[in-house]
Amino acid sequence: MPQAKPKLNAFPVFMRVEGEAVAIVGGGEEALAKARLLAQSSAVLRIVSDAASADLLACIAETGATHIADAYNAAHLNGAVMVFAASGDEALDRRVAGDARRLGIPVNAVDRPELCDFFTPALVNRAPVAIAIGTEGAGPVLAQMLRSRIDRMLSPSLGPLAALAASFRGAAEKLLPKGNARRRFWSDFFGGAPARAVEAGELSQAHDAAVGLLLSNEPASGHIALVGAGPGAEDLLTLRAHRLLMEADVIVHDALVPEAIVAMGRRDAERLPVGKRKGCHSKSQAEINALLVELGHAGKRVVRLKSGDPLVFGRAGEEMAALRDAGVAYEVVPGVTAAFAAAADFELPLTLRGVSSSMVFTTGHDLKGNLLPDWAKLAISGATVAVYMGRSVAAEVAGRLIEAGLSPDTAVAVVENASLANRRRFHGTLADLPSLEARADLSGPVMTIIGDAVAGANFERSEPLAAHRQDSVARAAAEGVNQ
Repeated sequence: MPQAKPKLNAFPVFMRVEGEAVAIVGGGEEALAKARLLAQSSAVLRIVSDAASADLLACIAETGATHIADAYNAAHLNGAVMVFAASGDEALDRRVAGDARRLGIPVNAVDRPELCDFFTPALVNRAPVAIAIGTEGAGPVLAQMLRSRIDRMLSPSLGPLAALAASFRGAAEKLLPKGNARRRFWSDFFGGAPARAVEAGELSQAHDAAVGLLLSNEPASGHIALVGAGPGAEDLLTLRAHRLLMEADVIVHDALVPEAIVAMGRRDAERLPVGKRKGCHSKSQAEINALLVELGHAGKRVVRLKSGDPLVFGRAGEEMAALRDAGVAYEVVPGVTAAFAAAADFELPLTLRGVSSSMVFTTGHDLKGNLLPDWAKLAISGATVAVYMGRSVAAEVAGRLIEAGLSPDTAVAVVENASLANRRRFHGTLADLPSLEARADLSGPVMTIIGDAVAGANFERSEPLAAHRQDSVARAAAEGVNQ
């Protein structure tokens, strides 16, 4: 026989409290917690305590609650729609609960479930939207943990968006027939231009966009989000990036973006790999630009997922130009770039007072020409230099910088697979850097940081580059003798 589905012992409801009195009896931490919770509503708070704490008095002053500074008696509950027994004293809480029941008022006694007519949930507040989370005896810690997770998933703009939606509800019901037309309007409202405008804080623009949707028979236009996936670790993805992934119709992702991050998107979203790795380009940049424009014109919500930050060596400039020229709406969501993740792995200060006050982001290929790039003089004057994708040209990077005047003893830190559990760290000097080119065991993306500030890093979990350099010299010498 099928197993019976568990049933709730408490049924969740929302009670109207606008303009109604809610009584809280108590003067300590328990009463303060309930006062702060109820202050998020439009109830009229009534705090009953002849010995309120300083923090509670400050809360009363801040929220405009009524303070009855007398010893409790049952008359203090008259006219309330809810009562909270929050004194911390069991005998008094029992007395308050008994009085409330005799008056026909629902009561909650803090941390005394046997005295409660109702339980207060963990609350995610996006007024006028509210999400209440109860765990039926599993404990407040679980409820708060779930609240925290849900809170991170919901945009702070959800409340203003819901308020805007409420203002259009009557017009939508009047102008749009039931069925597909009305469903499409609300789908485009919450997933299209009005929602994006509210997210950006452009409320008047959001209103105009909603009017346009209401009067138009055309489906919503597409939208492309150029999103930074960060250096690889899933928990370094931004909250906004995660929300957009959950809303996307299509995810267009690079090869360096881990599958675990792509999988954080909507389950039924179409996934299109357009990865570019060194020596292996599945699509040209022109083809990627054309794909994004095509998806935008088809009305799709697209996340263009790029490793690190889209504006740092991510070719976002070319994609934005193509989208602008085609009239396709887009936005940019920054990510944690690899240089920051590598520095964090080394506990390395990228700027250090009195040592380095500027930074350079570059690729090793910038040093392959005949002329030194403009930033070389910054490196010589003390800037910290972060070199992306520089393993295969490490010797050239080191040689050109030393030739330009940077000391061979300048500190160097190298990270393979920054931020990931399988990362590897190496340290040494600019003179040691050429040994990277011979490291066939480094198959992941490599970030190199050069500068005097690097000397302040933590090298306890790092391997010295010099050891491999000495091994390489010994092998070369041995090969020469054998020949």
